[in-house]
Amino acid sequence: MLRPRVLLVDNGTLSLPQLRRCLEDLGSHTDIVDAASVPSRLRGRHQAIVLSGTKVRAHDREHYKPVVDLVMAADVPVLGICGGMQVLAVAAGGRLSVGPGRVGRSEVAVDMEDPLFTHVRPTVTLFQRHTLYVRRAPEGFRVIGRSAQAPVEFRRSGDGRLLGSQAHLEYRADGREILRGFTRFYQ
Repeated sequence: MLRPRVLLVDNGTLSLPQLRRCLEDLGSHTDIVDAASVPSRLRGRHQAIVLSGTKVRAHDREHYKPVVDLVMAADVPVLGICGGMQVLAVAAGGRLSVGPGRVGRSEVAVDMEDPLFTHVRPTVTLFQRHTLYVRRAPEGFRVIGRSAQAPVEFRRSGDGRLLGSQAHLEYRADGREILRGFTRFYQ
């Protein structure tokens, strides 16, 4: 049986090896490309796209234009993690705000009706490492997870194709189970 292919866009996160390993352990083959080198089209080679966290600020529209153009032209599920979620939020007209820096574990309440959370409980423990936050879901998106620190921990587009996670899912067991939920959209 062929393993589904995921295009993993490296936006500069320090945890790319862990994220790749999680996706591959869940049965996906990953192809890594950096944000400046993304293809203009998937051409049927990939069944999903995952956007990693960022080094460059997510509000830099010019830097992330190739990534946003690819995501909008694709017809596959997309998961933005931390800065990847923020890039997609800015592209959809959302705004980022600076908040208290968070590094470490965080309790997040998730919408159990959403299939992304099939393998977890209503409150998950995730890893956070950031200072920028999406305070409101952009128009056309709904919040599917929240915490005391971030009112938009998870979000989903109205058509269900674009998902975002403020937390780094690659570090904790609950995060890996949420990644397992994401794989159901393309496997």
